[in-house]
Amino acid sequence: MPIRKELRYFYPIDWPQLSAWVRFARAKGCCEVCGRPHGKIVHHLGDGRWFDEQHETWRDGRAREVEWPAYGEYRNLKQTRVVLATAHLDHDPGNSKPGNLQALCQRCHMLHDRPEHRRRRQITWRARRALGDLFQGPYRPW
Repeated sequence: MPIRKELRYFYPIDWPQLSAWVRFARAKGCCEVCGRPHGKIVHHLGDGRWFDEQHETWRDGRAREVEWPAYGEYRNLKQTRVVLATAHLDHDPGNSKPGNLQALCQRCHMLHDRPEHRRRRQITWRARRALGDLFQGPYRPW
């Protein structure tokens, strides 16, 4: 996942090597939450359940083995190429201690970042509203 230009200077200079170590040496090329393998195309149902080809079983979003889906659920079958990224657990790019980093697939990374994205969205909305009140009267998002 690319680093946003305005945040680039918060990351350590050896970030590419540190990120690679977390994703491939420590996590052995698999998501540390759900176990999806990096670079592989994974079949999934969109609700977190995915087919683990290596062990020939279905797993949930926490890498636990689950029963096979019902026949009708297969029409929702999708496939995704898994790409691992290194996530900061406290959302602070300046804190790059190994205990604060985790290798996550796209799905797990978005689920992990959801509360932070909501918080930032609320801050942005309030800032725009304040600017609108200050210069143009009540803020209307439409």
